[in-house]
Amino acid sequence: MLGRIILAFAFAIALLTVPARAQGWRDSYPALTLAVVPVENADTTIKRFTPLVTYLTKTLGVPVTLSVAKDYASVIEGQKNRTIHIARHGPASLGQSVMNGVLIQPIVTWVHPAGNHGYHSVIYVLASSPYRTLDDLKGKTLALVDPNSTSGNQAPRFFLKKACYDVDTFFGETFYAGSHESAVNALIAGKADAAANHWNAETDTIVSRMAAKGTLKTPQGAPMQQSDFRVVFKSDLLPEGPFAMLASLPEDLKAAIRAAFIAFPTADRAAFDQLSDGKDEGFTPMTLKDYQPVIDMLRFNAAQRTRL
Repeated sequence: MLGRIILAFAFAIALLTVPARAQGWRDSYPALTLAVVPVENADTTIKRFTPLVTYLTKTLGVPVTLSVAKDYASVIEGQKNRTIHIARHGPASLGQSVMNGVLIQPIVTWVHPAGNHGYHSVIYVLASSPYRTLDDLKGKTLALVDPNSTSGNQAPRFFLKKACYDVDTFFGETFYAGSHESAVNALIAGKADAAANHWNAETDTIVSRMAAKGTLKTPQGAPMQQSDFRVVFKSDLLPEGPFAMLASLPEDLKAAIRAAFIAFPTADRAAFDQLSDGKDEGFTPMTLKDYQPVIDMLRFNAAQRTRL
C-alpha cells in the first residue's frame, strides 16, 4: 500500500512539473524583439513587418516586438548585447556581426520569382541625365546607403575596386543617405549624380517597389517609374540578406523560431505577400556558410582601408 502511495505521489509530482517543462524557454524569454535594418522609411517598415510580428506572436506564444533600427550598426550592437533576439539583416550587416564576434545563426531568406535567393548591387542615374556609363561619373557625387549596407556600400566598393575603380578617388564626393529609399530620393532631388542600391530582377528593384507604393516622385510630386532611371553598373550575384537569431537562445526556442519562419509563406500567405510586396515565392533556409563570400568581401574592403 505504501508503495502505491509513493508511486501515486511521484506521478502527481510529475504531472505538476509537466506544464513547467512544457513552458520551457518561455520562462526565460517571456517576450522577444525583432529588429529590422533600415531599407525604407519607418512608417513603411512598420506596415510591412507588423503582420509578420503578429504571426510570430501567435505562433511562438509570446509577445514579439518590432524594432525599426535607425541604422545597421544599432542592429549589430543590439544582437551583440542580446537585446535583439531576431533581426532582418543585410548580408554585410550579418557578416559584420560575425566579424565582430556576435554569435548569430541565419534562419531564412527570400526566394525570388526567378527561383534564386540573391540580388545585385547597382548604381543608378536618372535616365534624363547625360550619364550613360560608369566612366561618365568620374568626379561626380555618389549617394551610398549605410556603411554596413551590402548593395549600398560594401558591394560597390568591392566590385568597383575589382574593375579598377576606387570609390573614394573615382567619385568627387560620396555620402551616406541612411536608407535605400533615401539614397534614391537623394538622386531624385539632385543631391547626388548617382546612387548605389539593390536590384533583384528587371521587374523587381528598389525603384519599382517605391513606384508601386506611390513613394517614387519628383521634387514637384509627380509620379516616377522605373524607366526614369538607368543602371550604369551591376555587381555579381550576392546572397539575399537573412533573418538571423541569437545562437545563445535555447535550442527549443531556436527550433520554434526556425519552424515558424519556414512555415510563414504558407501559414499566412497574405502576411507574407505584404512583407515581400507579393514579389517573392517563399523562404529558404540559410546558414553562415552561405555568407562566407560576403565575409570575404568585407575583409577585402577592410584591408583596402588600412592601406589608405
